[in-house]
Amino acid sequence: MPEIRFFVSTDGRDDWSGTADKPFATPKAAQEAVRAVTAEMTGDVIVTFTAGVHHLEEPLAFDDALGDSGRNGFRVIYQVHGYGTPDQAEVEVSGGRVITGWTAGDDGVWTAPIGDLAPRRLTVDGRPATRAARKDGLPGSVTKTATGYVTDSAEPQAWPDPSGLEFVYPGVYPWSEARLAVASISGDAASSTITMAQPAFDNAKSLYDSKWYGAGGDGTWDGLAAPSVLENNVAFLTDPGTFAVSADPTGHVLHYRPRPGEEIGKTRVVAPALETLVSGQSVHDLVLRGFTFTDATWSGPTKTGGYLHYHGNARYERGEFQKIDLGADVGYVHVPAEPVQLPANVSLTSARRVTLEGNHFTRLGAGALLIEDGTDVEIRANVFDEISGSGIAVHTSTRVSVEDNLVHHIATEYRGSPAVLVVESEETTVAHNEIHDVPHNGIVITGGERAGGTQVISNLVERSMGKLMDGGGIYLSAPQGSSFAGGAMVRGNVIRDVLTSYNFGLYADYGAAWITVLGNIVHRADTPIVLQVGPPMENVAFVGNFWDVLPDGYDTPPETVTVAGNTLLPKESFDEAVQTVPAGADILARAGRRGPRR
Repeated sequence: MPEIRFFVSTDGRDDWSGTADKPFATPKAAQEAVRAVTAEMTGDVIVTFTAGVHHLEEPLAFDDALGDSGRNGFRVIYQVHGYGTPDQAEVEVSGGRVITGWTAGDDGVWTAPIGDLAPRRLTVDGRPATRAARKDGLPGSVTKTATGYVTDSAEPQAWPDPSGLEFVYPGVYPWSEARLAVASISGDAASSTITMAQPAFDNAKSLYDSKWYGAGGDGTWDGLAAPSVLENNVAFLTDPGTFAVSADPTGHVLHYRPRPGEEIGKTRVVAPALETLVSGQSVHDLVLRGFTFTDATWSGPTKTGGYLHYHGNARYERGEFQKIDLGADVGYVHVPAEPVQLPANVSLTSARRVTLEGNHFTRLGAGALLIEDGTDVEIRANVFDEISGSGIAVHTSTRVSVEDNLVHHIATEYRGSPAVLVVESEETTVAHNEIHDVPHNGIVITGGERAGGTQVISNLVERSMGKLMDGGGIYLSAPQGSSFAGGAMVRGNVIRDVLTSYNFGLYADYGAAWITVLGNIVHRADTPIVLQVGPPMENVAFVGNFWDVLPDGYDTPPETVTVAGNTLLPKESFDEAVQTVPAGADILARAGRRGPRR
């Protein structure tokens, strides 16, 4: 039997047959039709979507046990019409809800009842809107207390519904940004008392307990001394294109200050409702290509009273705190003993032989894509932007290929999240991706007992470290195997413009081992590499790289660290100089995405 084809159109009906002239209306109906035929597959099953927006009422969940996988050596392919051609259809898979019932106030702010929705993101005529914020912190002279803060200003008492307020702490650790909810505000004409939500505030005080003795300091540091940014209050609705959510006895109310030209009845406002757009359990031989995944949320910070970020996608939610001694002359930090990873709005667990190709992940409220315990997964030629958390995350997987993707303007809310994260995985390839305009690390490779054989090849990383410190364009930590042959290879990458202070273009950190850093280009970073870290790195080789400043300790690296054959070029004329060296010109020519670009 040849391949089987089904069709989906927003003009279709779910009680039709799913043929080209009688298409299904929803992805769910198409999935049911696929499940009915996969057991006897003798060719690929192809589901084609024509242009339109599909608002999911529930996540699209793929499950091998229910018949969602390909069989007998064939695949199940979900794709947009004309995929890969100039006539490719625009198909949006949305977890959002269109907001109606708007009224305009005398101050120009629109309001609408939204029931139990509590959006942290908003899309208005296809453009992101941001939460209303006060970006200069609390007014007056602020003192931290056991339960929150006291300020000598009475202004906070005038802010409506303070229980919706969220305080933001950039750099609570140099590499972390915390978010904490307010419980209440009280006071008198002389001062205001802000009481923070518990147990999140007490947990934050335990997690961010640290000492730093660098640069001759006395170790005093309190990242929670006062918030830098206050979000989500009607009092902060001063800028067009911003919103806030408040509560009243009937539910939540959405407040939006429109941009010029936006009109009630003509402007389309979408609030994310679903936390998962697509999930997969043990599914195999499945392809998703050409879709735009949009408007999903994540309610974790609301449920727990905050986002207690530590590093990468890891945060504190439960358990004890572990003290990490960085040395008598450096200080100490606390970390979660049981770190919890940021979820993703599209996630696959124990997937095998799955391909995600040519999709667009945008306007998403958690991480975009997570592969966990996967094998032989291809993530190819996708675009990731306007994501609250990370772009691509791969955990405890084998032979995952992350190639030719574009990742930019991610981690807009959870700013420690990397563009690409690989956690304790083996034989993973991260190659020919383009990453730009991210607030912390571009690519993170975390080692461990399972890690080995990772290839980080010919990526282009520009304008990383836009908000937080102590990171780099490419960051690797912990052992990456047990030998150079089976360890990590970082080769042919181009890293430009690592922005905040205290950063490293190629950062091997925290006991990094069995890593070869070969033939990369680093331009305009604080320093291209770091050689002294705690715990110390071992069996790391930095060979044949091009950079514009010598790293500290270049001539006296640690005993098992090799630093050889690297080329120092003048910073002011670096771009021209590296082009005159054949090896440098070749690295530049090969870095970044290949083939057609979206």
